[in-house]
Amino acid sequence: MINKIGQVMLYVNDVEAVATFWEDKLNFVVRQKSNEPLSVELAPTEDSETSFVLHDKEFIAKMSPELHLGTPSILLYTNDLEKDYQILQEKGVKVGAIVELPHGKVFNFADVEENYFAVIEPK
Repeated sequence: MINKIGQVMLYVNDVEAVATFWEDKLNFVVRQKSNEPLSVELAPTEDSETSFVLHDKEFIAKMSPELHLGTPSILLYTNDLEKDYQILQEKGVKVGAIVELPHGKVFNFADVEENYFAVIEPK
């Protein structure tokens, strides 16, 4: 059966702008870029098992109108939440408050298209 999650597809309005956000603000690396149709694969590191693939939302809607094109709720893990929070603030990223939960500290942030993602430092 299935043994890992390989890629998470994110459907965005501006692939280049969102890719630049993940590169510049979160230090993700581009693994692959395709031009026909435009898509960009990014990951936290070169050897990460899981990556994001950004696809043009308009193109996908035409090709597969049955797909749900909203952004999924994604939880990213870190070993130093407060440092990451500070870095994102310094880079001008819109961040929510740090919240203490039973399973760790968490905050959310928005990309350039106002899609929200959460970051947790597990206990």
